[in-house]
Amino acid sequence: MNQAVDAGAPPLVRYGVFLFRARNAVFPLVTVLVLALFGPVQAFGSAAADRWLDALGLLIVLAGQGVRAAVIGLAYIKRGGLNKKIYAEVLVREGIFAHARNPLYVGNLLILTGLFVIHNNPWVYLLGGGYFLLSYYAIVAAEERYLAAKFGADYTDYCREIGRWLPNLRGLGETMRGMTFNWRRVVMKDYSTVHTWSTTVLALIAYEVVTERGFAAARPVLLASAGGIVALALAALAVRTLKKSGWLHDRPISQDG
Repeated sequence: MNQAVDAGAPPLVRYGVFLFRARNAVFPLVTVLVLALFGPVQAFGSAAADRWLDALGLLIVLAGQGVRAAVIGLAYIKRGGLNKKIYAEVLVREGIFAHARNPLYVGNLLILTGLFVIHNNPWVYLLGGGYFLLSYYAIVAAEERYLAAKFGADYTDYCREIGRWLPNLRGLGETMRGMTFNWRRVVMKDYSTVHTWSTTVLALIAYEVVTERGFAAARPVLLASAGGIVALALAALAVRTLKKSGWLHDRPISQDG
């Protein structure tokens, strides 16, 4: 499929192609807007209950990051395509892709869900959740159109065997045992994602406490959050330096070592 999008492409596919190219700018902007425009809502009107909800949200975020780490650590794909256009040299069916067709997007949606749970505003659930569900569906529609055109019957068979969103867990243990987990690749390819969501979590918690107590009473939490955000930025910078130095690149001693 021509990456300019053929004239017969449905609007959803056209939107997906646009988002694939612009998502690194559009998605953070939309996230910040919905979280800033609609303030956090205390769970059941109780600060104690709200802390439990925050913990639940963080667990969901970590689950999403765990999915991403498993995907990237077992089988690498060019997640950003080629020159910000949908692209695939081969049809990847190994690793987690043997159990789900879009596991990275599932991980992303889990991370977003966790952030929205921490924030806990009904309008954020509705507007933010609706926007990202539609947007990822559009990106997947565009990718599927491209992959079907490039790989033909092989991709059709893959779609018949593997679900678009829900994973088939049968044989997952065997898959994990049969491959080498490349932790260097996970750190190198996903440190920015971890930095982004962890910074957002700290900012959301600070936002919550300010909303509940006011700036003066929230000062200790604000200082702690600010310190954490600085520490995360320094950690991200350190990883970026290691990446640029080549230390995090795959070692030649084994296929994935």
